[in-house]
Amino acid sequence: DIFAVHLVFKHVLNPLQKTGMGSPFSIVTALVDQIDFTGILRPDCDIRMSGHVTWVGTSSAESTLCLEQLIDGKWVKFTEALFVLVARDPLNRGAAFINPLELVTEEEKELFKIGEMNKKRRYQISQDSLFKVPPTQDEQDIIHDFFINTVDHKAMSFKARIKPHNSVWFEDAKLKNLIICQPENRNRFNKIFEGFIMRQAFELAWANTFVFGKSRPFCMHMDDIWFRAPVEVGAMLYFNSQICYTQDNYIQTRVSAEVVNPKTGEMSITNVFHFTFMTKDKEPPAIIPKTYHEAMMYLTGRRHFKSSTE
Repeated sequence: DIFAVHLVFKHVLNPLQKTGMGSPFSIVTALVDQIDFTGILRPDCDIRMSGHVTWVGTSSAESTLCLEQLIDGKWVKFTEALFVLVARDPLNRGAAFINPLELVTEEEKELFKIGEMNKKRRYQISQDSLFKVPPTQDEQDIIHDFFINTVDHKAMSFKARIKPHNSVWFEDAKLKNLIICQPENRNRFNKIFEGFIMRQAFELAWANTFVFGKSRPFCMHMDDIWFRAPVEVGAMLYFNSQICYTQDNYIQTRVSAEVVNPKTGEMSITNVFHFTFMTKDKEPPAIIPKTYHEAMMYLTGRRHFKSSTE
């Protein structure tokens, strides 16, 4: 996250900024679009981090990062990440304009084209959100199948439910945590560093997935990590991890982060995380939603999993 911000600072051209002066802009992470893990990190090999700005809009930019390890004399890529960052004016009152990319080579033009496609994809996903539109017909059929396979047909009651073999109810696949945000985890703007929040969310998701699947999970993909609001120093940050979807040896886990007001008990969401894990020893049990809002979480997790495997 720090390196992605650094790349945008390197890109911004300010003719009034002298050598050695700090940038007047505030560059903040808006979204971690996706992080793919294509290999296993070895503890005995050197790591090289590289990246570049691949797309620039009016006040936002996309940074692409790669992590490589020196194995047997060759650099092998094992992680690729895509960050979307936004520029704010010096007083943090609104968006700041940043200079566009100058495309010279064919490779740069192709990377910029991919960035444009990523922007359109993110917009389409936001328009297709289940918070805005109903599920598709196929998804509605999945929800009804859950009802048919779990309802007690003998009782002829909508409330009587029977859990299928080798399955877990949605409500039994949660893990929660609360932390008090300390000053040592703040960034240069005196807000809690986004990378710290990502780490806390990942560790909770990993632990929940381990408990659910009864087998050590390996993170294969992270996507659509949404930073909705900054977190203040001293805030009580509540994490809620939920297993949303399973298929074969894969488990899709969602984590939400919310700031708790201890005086009123109100919660305001600040971050949402989506992780795709894989277990190698055995297949995890199926996850079964009971209520409609749990079914919506299941379908959202299913969409993220399908997107991660494309």
